[in-house]
Amino acid sequence: MNATPPSSPQRAVVLFAHGSRDPLWRQPIEAVALRMVNTAPQVSVRCAYLELCAPDLHTVVHELLALGVQAITVVPMFLGVGKHAREDLPLLIQALQAQHPRMHLTLRPAIGEDPAMIELMAKIALSSRE
Repeated sequence: MNATPPSSPQRAVVLFAHGSRDPLWRQPIEAVALRMVNTAPQVSVRCAYLELCAPDLHTVVHELLALGVQAITVVPMFLGVGKHAREDLPLLIQALQAQHPRMHLTLRPAIGEDPAMIELMAKIALSSRE
């Protein structure tokens, strides 16, 4: 998912997910990105993946920097906080920050840790929708 507002953005959000060889796996992440663009068109939104599919975080960050983005927030789209969210992603962020010290790079907690997400998942699980 590549969504760039018409003007040169100063801020971007990267939805970071594990990745899969199955192209259908990406649809929910890309749907979130599209909803974000529709809600806040002034923010550039990208999806990046740890492995098994492209683009990776390094590629996305460099693309955003080339567009003039100065502040990037990385949102791990993980429900649980396993090794990838706890160890791999912080190392990737540290390496990118060292490579681009003037860039403001923020790593948010995994989406599954957010109380609003926990509440939403509980409501969905309790709903009578079939």
